Amino acid sequence: MSFFIKKMSRRTIVQALIALPALSLFRKLPDADAPHADPNEIVEVNGWILKRSDLA
Repeated sequence: MSFFIKKMSRRTIVQALIALPALSLFRKLPDADAPHADPNEIVEVNGWILKRSDLA
């Protein structure tokens, strides 16, 4: 593993770390009107950890 990291430039590693939060934007977001949504499910919204029932 360390050999692989040594072979990568520092700039490439930093760009990859910056891109990680952006990848979450491409996830399929749960539909708000979905009948299977559990009201007690815990979700994250803008860094806040909430129950889905608190969002209604």
